[in-house]
Amino acid sequence: MNLQDYILNDIKPVLVTEKVSDLQLLFNQLTYSHIPIKNEDGVYLGCISETDAHCFKSTEHIKDITYSVEGFFVREQTNWLDVLEAFAQNHTNIMPVLDSNNKYLGYFELNDIIGLFNETPFFAENGGILIVEKGVQDYSFSEISQIVESNNGKLLGAFISKIEKDVAQITLKVGNSSLNDIMQTFRRYSYNIVLGHEEDTYLEGLKERSDYLKRYLDI
Repeated sequence: MNLQDYILNDIKPVLVTEKVSDLQLLFNQLTYSHIPIKNEDGVYLGCISETDAHCFKSTEHIKDITYSVEGFFVREQTNWLDVLEAFAQNHTNIMPVLDSNNKYLGYFELNDIIGLFNETPFFAENGGILIVEKGVQDYSFSEISQIVESNNGKLLGAFISKIEKDVAQITLKVGNSSLNDIMQTFRRYSYNIVLGHEEDTYLEGLKERSDYLKRYLDI
């Protein structure tokens, strides 16, 4: 998965010497939550949010409001899961990309990165969905993998979907095996079975709701 193929350059960073009115006009034309900003030397400074841009007087210059700049970015070598996390942490739908020398290369768009998530084997491969839970100090992914594989199953993906009151909930995608035997083994290892679907109805619902990040980010 080469993320460099997803770097966009449709929007160029706005110079700090420009007016806030130019920034506001750009936001009115776009659907991005933030716009990258650069100084007179072309160095990336960070991003200004649409909310902040409309709070300032249109006659002001961007260089006078740089205290509102948010300095988030990722590197061109950053793993796509870390890129996805950066989107969520910064409540944005645009993520500037810098090289190892801090040169601005372009940006990632949230929809493109979420699209990569939908193309992973977790969603693309046939299999069943199993949700188990156990104390946060008691479970291990090595044990979970062993339980699945000891029943001739293939673990296509697993993630911690919830932690509440020291209990971790783990969502699994399992292929090549009936879930019944796997669920019985999980019970013998003191895991609670929250949900088990042989069919992909749960997975389809999860896929349809993969835009949860957009709602979470409130964009």
